[in-house]
Amino acid sequence: MRTQVTFDCADPHAQAAFWAQVFGVAVEDHAPLVDSLISDGRMDPADRIIINGRSAFRDVAACSDPAGLEPRLFFQRVPEGKTAKNRVHLDVHVAGHRKEAEVERLVLLGATLIEKHSDRGPLTYVLRDPEGNEFCLH
Repeated sequence: MRTQVTFDCADPHAQAAFWAQVFGVAVEDHAPLVDSLISDGRMDPADRIIINGRSAFRDVAACSDPAGLEPRLFFQRVPEGKTAKNRVHLDVHVAGHRKEAEVERLVLLGATLIEKHSDRGPLTYVLRDPEGNEFCLH
């Protein structure tokens, strides 16, 4: 069994690139599938975009761990923006001595630090991804 976490977003490709860097995993290459669907007439060419010279689905992207250890993250374009606090969020676990450096790295990638606290035990940093989705670094 494998777990997938799906995000509604405005820019699925930017979100996939951000989260791939957070977890050190790969953005999935859908070019062979997209090209095949178009050549077979099963996909409208208008639903394809070119990223780094390769075909991609216009409205979806994903990143996954090639080893299958981390869940697959799937990003789908939706017309509405984020309006409220997430009901579900990701927890990113790092060694205690690396937390501050990891927060700095994530901020450089486009995350925003919201707060840090230790009210439930370990020091936790609460951040937002580039589209405002909250996540925690423990």
